Amino acid sequence: MGKYLRRKIIIYLLTFFFAVTIDWVIPRFMPGDPIRTLLSRAAMRTEAMDLLYNYYNKVFSLDLPLWKQYLNFWASLFKGDLGTSVYLFPSPVFEVIKRAVPYDILLLVPAILLSWIAGNKFGAFAARKKRLDNTILPIWYVITATPYMWLGILLAWVFGVVLGIFPISGAYSFSMSPSLSWEFIWDYLKHWILPFGSLFIVQLGGWAIGMRNMIIYELESEYSRYMEAMGAPAKLIRKYAFRNAVLPQITGLALQLGVIVAGALATEVVFSYPGIGYLLLQGILNGDYFLIQGCFLFIILGVLIANFFIDIIYVIVDPRVRRGMSGETA
Repeated sequence: MGKYLRRKIIIYLLTFFFAVTIDWVIPRFMPGDPIRTLLSRAAMRTEAMDLLYNYYNKVFSLDLPLWKQYLNFWASLFKGDLGTSVYLFPSPVFEVIKRAVPYDILLLVPAILLSWIAGNKFGAFAARKKRLDNTILPIWYVITATPYMWLGILLAWVFGVVLGIFPISGAYSFSMSPSLSWEFIWDYLKHWILPFGSLFIVQLGGWAIGMRNMIIYELESEYSRYMEAMGAPAKLIRKYAFRNAVLPQITGLALQLGVIVAGALATEVVFSYPGIGYLLLQGILNGDYFLIQGCFLFIILGVLIANFFIDIIYVIVDPRVRRGMSGETA
């Protein structure tokens, strides 16, 4: 187990290094100048603008060679300093992202876990019911192929504009301030349901299709036929089939984390939800290098940490991996 974890940690550290390096490089290839964008908000004479331009270039260390900026970035990162946001100057990037992270957690964690659990359960159940399978399967294929952004716009139009049931913008009403009061929690839930629904529905279809196919495969396998010939109850056979079928779904969960994070970014833009995705859009529009790389840094960390935990869970639930670690044959 220790050897397995050490190998995984080394792989994840290397992945983190290369991913963060790419994260630092990409914003600097974007067209535009973040300092010019910052100064364009204020009307001033050309002489004053030139002076301020030189001043802010030094403040943000953009007057240094790129290699030195890169080394300074890593030095600051190890100190927990992500720089200062150009778009929200003079707010530190870390403080800006810290305010957005709770909204992402409250949106993504329930959407990922509930869609995975419900999709697996429903897919396993439908695989045993031919009539239900023939009816629901085409709908699942349509749902899982639906873009998050398009579904978000559709839900906003139907439930927000036409029916007027849910609000379609923000995480809470503009007249309220975040608190732990029941009034604020209820208002937050009303704003949360549509972004959550767009992520949950698309993921649900994919997990249901995957589990349905795996259950059919497991029920047709040799061990299922052998258990059936030995007179084992159908319930017991289905139980073993589900346990084996869920293992590829755990692997799929690790692979889908990056996809659903990308879907969350698009969903947050549609609903102006104040998470990392909405901040990332504002950073791109304003050429804010530091906010962009800070947002991607948190996304990279979130995906890598979640994948690491899934690797550990896989070891726990799959005895074949444990046997392989101890040198036994499966």
